[in-house]
Amino acid sequence: MATSASSKLNKAVKQQYMSLPQGEKVQAMYIWIDGSGEGLRCKTKTLDSEPKTIEDLPEWNFDGSSTYQSEGSNSDMYLIPAAMFRDPFRKDPNKLVLCEVLKYNRKPAETNLRYTCKKIMNMVENNHSWFGMEQEYTILGTDGHPFGWPSNGFPGPQGPYYCGVGADKAYGRDIVEAHYRACLYAGVQIYGSNAEVMPAQWEFQIGPCEGIDMGDHLWVARFILHRVCEDFGVVVSFDPKPIAGNWNGAGCHTNFSTKEMREDGGLKVIEESIEKLAKRHRYHIRAYDPKGGLDNARRLTGRHETSSIDEFSAGVANRGASIRIPRSVGQDKKGYFEDRRPSANCDPYAVTEALVRTCLLKEEGDEPANYSK
Repeated sequence: MATSASSKLNKAVKQQYMSLPQGEKVQAMYIWIDGSGEGLRCKTKTLDSEPKTIEDLPEWNFDGSSTYQSEGSNSDMYLIPAAMFRDPFRKDPNKLVLCEVLKYNRKPAETNLRYTCKKIMNMVENNHSWFGMEQEYTILGTDGHPFGWPSNGFPGPQGPYYCGVGADKAYGRDIVEAHYRACLYAGVQIYGSNAEVMPAQWEFQIGPCEGIDMGDHLWVARFILHRVCEDFGVVVSFDPKPIAGNWNGAGCHTNFSTKEMREDGGLKVIEESIEKLAKRHRYHIRAYDPKGGLDNARRLTGRHETSSIDEFSAGVANRGASIRIPRSVGQDKKGYFEDRRPSANCDPYAVTEALVRTCLLKEEGDEPANYSK
């Protein structure tokens, strides 16, 4: 199986240098979303002392013409620190810094969806919106072939792989375990992981997170996964349908609740929210993948535990529906619901913002309302 050349370098030699003392200085790795809306970029800055809050971190800049974010003639973009985590690769006191991107005129870059999401979350902060997102992904070799699959064929059909145990069922568990522990170290709100239906496909869950924290924690968890896979010499794919045919796609099922939904009688509020979502299906499909629904069209076929992209549906414990109400929620008459439509490569800021706009701000129609007027 194809693995990267850099993964074959002697890691013991690297460790000699990583164990050297760094004095009072701190390495801060600034992370941002590039112009594709899916890719992540990073670079490192030296700080004179350990930052304690986000306010301790300076703004920075980068060349946007090399990240699909600007033209070469006016390429400076600003990195605005937004969330800070411990660095599981360099370890304490070093930091991972998730940033927003502003253009030369200090306006948000086109793929800086955090900017508006934060405004929307601030409008409904008294509702205490909680989210949990189930991030599915596929491990690939550097040649794009799924990890562990026969080089000239396919593994056995789906069935034994979901939550599977054993070398013939679980492909790449070392990566999963390393990622889980790195997220815990970093302070990412990871709450579970499991092998998925297709071999070499896995899932991790982030949450519960309130408001803007959902997007921050999921993007940093994705960054950590990219870096872990880099160390192992393989590639992580968030493509919603990495292998055509009779194989499951990859989604990012999103669980959502408000304070009212979690209290006694909350099922009525959940059902009212689902009615609002039913009237705004096209808007949500556009928001749920970075290509306005084109990526999800390959996944949401009505087969392989998905709903049809063209129709809205909801049901209790129904994994073939757009919205699933967990059976325990139906019994307790309160709790949360699961939106199964977001694709694995969705932007969590766009997904969580869309849910709040429809369910709490009661927006209607195919376009988001503008509250800046």
